[in-house]
Amino acid sequence: MCKSFIKLIYLWFCFLISSMLYANNNDSQTLTFSQAADLAVLASEDLKYSRSSQTIMESMWLSGIREYFPRISISVSENDRLQELGADSFIKNYGASLDQLLFDGGRTSMSRNIERMELKLSSARVDRMASDIAESAIAAYRNVLSSREILEIRKTALFILEEQVFILNEEVQLGLALPVDYANAQINLLDAKLNIYSLQLDLIEMEKQFAELLGLESLPTLTERVDIYRTAVLPHASAAAALAKEQNPELIEARYSVTKKRAEVKYLSRSWIPTFRLNGNFGLSGQRYPLTRYNWSVGINIDLSSPWIQNRFGFNAGWEPPYDRTAMMQNSMTPFSDPSSRFGIKQAKLALTLEQENYATMYDRIGRIASNAVEKCALAEQKRLLALEVAAIGAERCRIEEIRLSLGQITRLKMMETLTEQTQREIAVVEAAIFLLEAERELERFLDIKPGELASFAADIAANIFEKQ
Repeated sequence: MCKSFIKLIYLWFCFLISSMLYANNNDSQTLTFSQAADLAVLASEDLKYSRSSQTIMESMWLSGIREYFPRISISVSENDRLQELGADSFIKNYGASLDQLLFDGGRTSMSRNIERMELKLSSARVDRMASDIAESAIAAYRNVLSSREILEIRKTALFILEEQVFILNEEVQLGLALPVDYANAQINLLDAKLNIYSLQLDLIEMEKQFAELLGLESLPTLTERVDIYRTAVLPHASAAAALAKEQNPELIEARYSVTKKRAEVKYLSRSWIPTFRLNGNFGLSGQRYPLTRYNWSVGINIDLSSPWIQNRFGFNAGWEPPYDRTAMMQNSMTPFSDPSSRFGIKQAKLALTLEQENYATMYDRIGRIASNAVEKCALAEQKRLLALEVAAIGAERCRIEEIRLSLGQITRLKMMETLTEQTQREIAVVEAAIFLLEAERELERFLDIKPGELASFAADIAANIFEKQ
């Protein structure tokens, strides 16, 4: 027993030194689930690129408002002609033209609305990407917590097994136990050590990957713990289904897609409406500076395009002081310009119908999935409670087996096997608690709420029901 006490003191001292070094290396920083998610989002280079690309596309869309304003162009030319016969000429021309959209049936506005919907869909995908990155950080956090808890359980079990093997060796020396029992006990002890080494290697790799995901060189102190006694607070299935139908990210994206398809149908249905554009021109000309001659004109262009005919009509009128007035009218027509385009509206309507059917199906499916997710959390809670009960019964069995050992009714090797089984039960409790956390987080993601807000959401729902009653 003296050697066991010395081992206990040694392990406690090593743990104290390692804890001090760990705290010094991380400058006493702490990390919660929410902080880990935020750090992972900030550290992701792919997400930074996606957000920058989204910002550029939004800036391009804002620049597209230029379509509503006049287009002004300026031209300058100088034509010098030197002739052997006749007078030389030096003609200089300066001109400015203006083109302004007057009416196009709202197609420009609808086109910009469609582009805006595309941007919203793209933004929703970027947000989902950020959510996936944050969720990967939370999952890595849970894995590290789970591995650490299991490692501590196995270390505690190893310390107890070492004590039992030491006592069993003394019993063999005194002829109170068989050498074969001692050999089997040593094998069990070595297996326990191998499991601990494997867990330690896996934990080191997990922590390394977790730190890289967060953009840190080493992990700070993890403040979250696996609370095996925490009771899950769940919302009613109908409330979860209602919230999911309102703000589930996939459903919101499908809703945007339906709106976009509807706008595309409206855009194509107005393609027959003619476009009216106003144009104006002003020019200065002459052979030497200052230029003394000028002219101006104002006109209107009408463009009518359909699958069967494309017609362009233009009329301009102007004045070239001091005496000349000008007027010009032209019309060009192309029959059967694009007959295949008449199927575009049919394809758009078909795509809209398909998108609406998919949305209706997804709407019903989202509600069912949310209800099933609540039920899954409830089953995970029952699993946790059962695992706790089994572990408690197993602990009582271990106490009884110790009494039986003291009475000589079982061997110490049998007692060690019972302790090993109890270790597995305690690990099962930790795994059940982690499974409950995963189920709750899956439901939170489905409802588009932050980590840890499921309990507050359930409490708000319960309070609202109580007030109505």
